[in-house]
Amino acid sequence: MTDPHELKRVYWHSRRGMLELDLALMPFAEQAYAQLSRADQDIYRRLLECEDTELFGWVLQKDRPDDAELAYMIDKIIAYARQGTL
Repeated sequence: MTDPHELKRVYWHSRRGMLELDLALMPFAEQAYAQLSRADQDIYRRLLECEDTELFGWVLQKDRPDDAELAYMIDKIIAYARQGTL
């Protein structure tokens, strides 16, 4: 079970102030994050440390992260945004 304080922290850090990022990251954090494996949660939190400009390009699929784990997480986020499932 994911700690409720961690969930709030992750949700808050998912708020970026850019509409496109907020539409992708906030629902994922709120509805899917707790269902991720611990390893995937770690990757998501690491993704949140990236710059908004990088995240923007990745979420809009104009660019790909060089890091394979971050690319994997971006793919999960995009798939979730499209289908609403992990």
